[in-house]
Amino acid sequence: MLADELDYVVGVDPHRDTHALAVVEVRSGGVVFETSVAANSAGYAEIVSLAQRHAAGRRVFAVEGCGSFGAGLARHLAGQGERVLEVGRLRRERGAGGKTDAIDAIRAARSVLGQSQPTQPRTGGEREALRALMAAREGAVNARRAGLCQLRGLLVAAPEPLRTELRPLSRAQLLKRLAAVRPERHRDPELRGTLQALRSLARRVHHLTAEERELARQIEALARKLAPYLLDEPGVGPLAAAQLLLSWSHAGRIRSVPSLASPAARRSRPHQDKQSATASTEAATDDSTAPST
Repeated sequence: MLADELDYVVGVDPHRDTHALAVVEVRSGGVVFETSVAANSAGYAEIVSLAQRHAAGRRVFAVEGCGSFGAGLARHLAGQGERVLEVGRLRRERGAGGKTDAIDAIRAARSVLGQSQPTQPRTGGEREALRALMAAREGAVNARRAGLCQLRGLLVAAPEPLRTELRPLSRAQLLKRLAAVRPERHRDPELRGTLQALRSLARRVHHLTAEERELARQIEALARKLAPYLLDEPGVGPLAAAQLLLSWSHAGRIRSVPSLASPAARRSRPHQDKQSATASTEAATDDSTAPST
């Protein structure tokens, strides 16, 4: 067990502006020191200094939220040669009014003592770059989907004969046509306003499609660099390979099939697994042409 290898566990409950810190002595389970420091570079250095003073010996840092508020601290500690373990989201007990950040820091420290295979934080570097690219791409896809939904809603209530004129067009033709309309040529205020809104949405969708394609190309390039063998597997496309890299991170982090499937299933898109990332939006931006309104 981990407790047999350590003298101290330094628990950290991180927040946006401050991090709560608690040093737990392994043999007795008692708290020997607790405090709160600023969540910045100076605070990170102070945490290391405090650990050297109050947890001299074999120690480990148990940090909750290494992928969010605790990310900066985890990187700093790793850079200082400290051992860092990731603590899963702790169940908050607020009902009795006794919940404090200091208590959560203590609970974070004690939560790792009974573990035989504690979780290490995900690796940074290129893997973290891949995570950022995936998050940005997902945002572009969601914004594009919202734009298309708004576009459809406006078309349903568009004035005639505009609605009848646009109805038979494919999505690609519709976007291309609406992006080129000239609302100022129409005197009817309702038609002019509708065309202005439709043009704005069409151009937004075009921009987001181009953004998603560029991000997908960068994701594919990085995934091929990090794990080219994944993309040689049947049914594994660039986005699925990237998600596998994000979920796995390093040897020992994923110890069972369910633990791999859980994070991957929340974020991957099955219908995109085998397709190239750039093909996912091909239908919306082909070269079909149509006369401008």
